[in-house]
Amino acid sequence: MEVFLQQLINGLTLGSIYGLIAIGYTMVFGIIGMVNFAHGDVFMVGGFIALILFMLITAWLGVAVIPALILVLVCGMALTGLWNWTIERVAYRPLRGSFRLAPLISAIGMSIFLSNLVQVIQGPRNKPLPPMIQGTITVMGEGSNTVVLAYKQIVIMVVTALLLAVFWWLVQKTPLGRAQRACEQDRKMAALLGIDVDRTISITFVIGAALAAVAGVMYLMYYGVVNFADGFVPGVKAFTAAVLGGIGSLPGAVIGGLLIGLIETMWSAYFTIDYKDVAAFSILAITLIFLPTGILGRPEVEKV
Repeated sequence: MEVFLQQLINGLTLGSIYGLIAIGYTMVFGIIGMVNFAHGDVFMVGGFIALILFMLITAWLGVAVIPALILVLVCGMALTGLWNWTIERVAYRPLRGSFRLAPLISAIGMSIFLSNLVQVIQGPRNKPLPPMIQGTITVMGEGSNTVVLAYKQIVIMVVTALLLAVFWWLVQKTPLGRAQRACEQDRKMAALLGIDVDRTISITFVIGAALAAVAGVMYLMYYGVVNFADGFVPGVKAFTAAVLGGIGSLPGAVIGGLLIGLIETMWSAYFTIDYKDVAAFSILAITLIFLPTGILGRPEVEKV
């Protein structure tokens, strides 16, 4: 029982990080129907930005850890959002009216570019960071069977829940959200009704990158290390989570992320860790056989 509870906590923590990344995938796909395969590397860039900012703020300015973490979150979201805005303007917008595979190829090329750029600038080795938040709470048990909940795990899950609520409200209740939903349904009609489609898409890329930056900070806080190659595997798993939850649905992206995290940790605890990725992708395949649109996805309606 103790092992199950501990892995449940670990899985919810890991799934929260996947869910934050998956929201960026699902927002971009929902509006322009494009899978931004560079999004995982934007998450990795956000992690490196958080690392550099945290070291500068704490070592050079002498700011305490908690205020420094808040500053890192805010500045990291702004800088990563600016980076993704530039990517959208340079690599995606010129190809928006071309054939369907062109933006996909451009996204893969941008992913390779970002990965190699960070490798050249920061080097191929892991970049460690001293613990941001320490301390644990004993949930139950004694000795080797103790179930603990780390403060950093609480922070990660609470931040994910808050951001999901904020961005769901943003999409459902604000003029920007109405513009995004209009562009999702029909971009040409939205433009005829006075909506600035290019601006709406750019803001969506910025929002997705800001969430990826938060995920990068949470990843760095949880594992204490970041590497130039850390964008690929979490990015693919987050995309899997978005598809599993129903791509285009914000709650579905987070639910999919939590499921992927739980499948990984539970499989690692009770079976061999070597096949945890196989288990996660197998569950995705089985789910899509019975629910082709994902858990919370809506069937696509063909426009005539």
